[in-house]
Amino acid sequence: MEDPTPKETKAFTRRAFLKGMGGGAAGAALTARLHGERLGASPLQAAGSEVLSTKTIAFTVNGRRVSLEVEPRETLLEVLRGRLGLTGAKKVCDRGECGGCTVQVDGRTVYSCLFPAIRADGKAVVTIEGLAAAETLHSIQQAFIEKDGFQCGFCTPGMIMASAALLSRIPSPSRSEIRSGLSGNICRCGNYVKIYESVEEAARKTRKA
Repeated sequence: MEDPTPKETKAFTRRAFLKGMGGGAAGAALTARLHGERLGASPLQAAGSEVLSTKTIAFTVNGRRVSLEVEPRETLLEVLRGRLGLTGAKKVCDRGECGGCTVQVDGRTVYSCLFPAIRADGKAVVTIEGLAAAETLHSIQQAFIEKDGFQCGFCTPGMIMASAALLSRIPSPSRSEIRSGLSGNICRCGNYVKIYESVEEAARKTRKA
């Protein structure tokens, strides 16, 4: 007696799989379009909310009042460099590790690459361009020149801003306090000894003044 004829089965092929995926994607796109949604949009965007709406902020930068529209995703560094033309703060690591973008906000040093521009609203920002008084360099700027506190120069603006903030808090810092005060700034050239000497020289000149 012969075996019964086996039932015909439909093979699952790569072609069938891709066709199924294509149909599913097209269906999802059509459904999204019918509901007025965009594929990949967040729930807030799908609901019609303006997640990246701009806001007008006003703040003081180097003693000058500015007002401009910013998006929540814009950083203070992007606004300073791209919108205000203040390129002294350097975009180096762009993730808050090297300190090359250090500026002062209401007297505190911040990594401007991580500081949302929208948070500068109503505050006073000082960059390396505003540290000098007219044609007279700040004591730490002059000391960096005299003591060779810079090499390639990428870290220099951030180092100077952090050093100025340190000297405003501790007019006569010890070497240990200088190391601690500048620990958030990296010199890729390894010129730390000259940088520390520059801070000490600035402190000495300030005491004499």
